[in-house]
Amino acid sequence: MLQARDIMSKDVITTTPETPVNEVAALLEKHRISGVPVVDADGRIVGIITQSDLVSRARDLELPPTIALFDLRLFLETPSHFKKRLEKMLGVTVSEVMTPEPITIPPEMPLQEIAALMARKKVHTLPVVAGGKLAGVIGKIDLIHAQAQGGKSEQ
Repeated sequence: MLQARDIMSKDVITTTPETPVNEVAALLEKHRISGVPVVDADGRIVGIITQSDLVSRARDLELPPTIALFDLRLFLETPSHFKKRLEKMLGVTVSEVMTPEPITIPPEMPLQEIAALMARKKVHTLPVVAGGKLAGVIGKIDLIHAQAQGGKSEQ
């Protein structure tokens, strides 16, 4: 049975929290990838920045929905959630736009569990972490490639 270690990309392109967002956008475009892990100076993963993060940033600002009851306006979104959306839209560095504390997986996770996790959590990129350090990354294309190969291990 194939595991994460069998299908992950080992030459991982990463970024740092201080990197400007426009540089990451160029990186995603150049390498035709959907996201990159964000690592600190010790190589530990602190976040992930994806195409979805950049698309959210480029959207028009949507004001929180409200309900008007006589002269009273009730907001249907908490101020903290609105503030997070606003900060993400205005962010210029990766740390301001990234998704902190991303979902990570161990190298031993079976292919079927990876596919189920991606579908359930609606993520396209999963960092593979071993011993607290980034060991690789799996994108949806890696799952498709494994299926195209007939699900055989390359070991």
